[in-house]
Amino acid sequence: MKAVYFQEHGDLDRLEFGDLPTPSPGPGEVLVRLRWAALNRSDLFTLQGWPGLDLEKPHILGGDGAGQVSSWGAGVEGFAQGDWVVVNANLSDGTCERCLAGMDNLCLDWHLLGETRRGTFAEYVVVPGANLRRIPEGFDARTAAAAGLVYLTAWHSLVTRGELRAGETVLVVGASGGVNSACIDIAKMLGARVFAVGSSPEKLAGAEALGADVLIDRSKEENWSKAAYLASDKRGVDVVVDNVGAPTLAMSIRTARKGGRILTVGNTAGPTFEFDNRFMFYKQLSFLGSTMGNRSDFATVMGLVFEGRLRPRLDRDYPLQDAAVALGRMRQGEHLGKITLSIE
Repeated sequence: MKAVYFQEHGDLDRLEFGDLPTPSPGPGEVLVRLRWAALNRSDLFTLQGWPGLDLEKPHILGGDGAGQVSSWGAGVEGFAQGDWVVVNANLSDGTCERCLAGMDNLCLDWHLLGETRRGTFAEYVVVPGANLRRIPEGFDARTAAAAGLVYLTAWHSLVTRGELRAGETVLVVGASGGVNSACIDIAKMLGARVFAVGSSPEKLAGAEALGADVLIDRSKEENWSKAAYLASDKRGVDVVVDNVGAPTLAMSIRTARKGGRILTVGNTAGPTFEFDNRFMFYKQLSFLGSTMGNRSDFATVMGLVFEGRLRPRLDRDYPLQDAAVALGRMRQGEHLGKITLSIE
């Protein structure tokens, strides 16, 4: 099969496009002929590597994908050859106490497709049958591929962990990233008032198109936490979504109202930060971390995508062999929505 892979960690020039053996499905697994993949920040982090990351080489990036069922192993039921499916990148063993309790994203042997297991930047991928959701007839498979990881992540963070309710206020730090765009979309669907902090008028226009009510341009408002505070009638916001990390979390804490929640699913700009603990205990804030989501979350949020109640934003599409160019666009922050790869 054709695939994009790397033999050694490093920069984009480490990526190769060539032939690798097509995987075979084992018991409980399905072989999917991929037609679309989508990019995530985790692809760049995995390519660069980090201490302790030990991958089978060559390694294939990619967590998001959609395509057609090709074959399956023993014990798989409910699929027919050619069925269109979308992939859930959250890999669990299905047997530990967390999995049996429905918390498979807290699995004791948890993995992420494309990060610690070979991923979707290829013609074929093998995943557990439980990690596939059938795409309804007539629904765009590219949109399904683009939605999978980011909408699952956003739903679990905002709804399962953050317990967002209609009528609450949400501030999203960063207006154009995949998870952040999904958070805006989900929050509006749930009836929340959304504040979006962005770095340019173009990115804020995308947030406005998804329904954001208050737009704050941080290139003009250096102290965006004050701008958000004033825009909230000096109340602060109920929920802050901050996936940036070190440069922004101190201001995010200032922006939250008493009893507010700070949600984070990552740290795209730095993992280590300091904050004034007086804000934390005096305002009785909750700082909630979240990773991916469980299978129930995936079924729920993809159902809403398929119904058209949630609207993933799409950026450019590239052929598989141009994955390095596509990743470069994402790294530069030039994208407005999800970048995809078409796999002919």
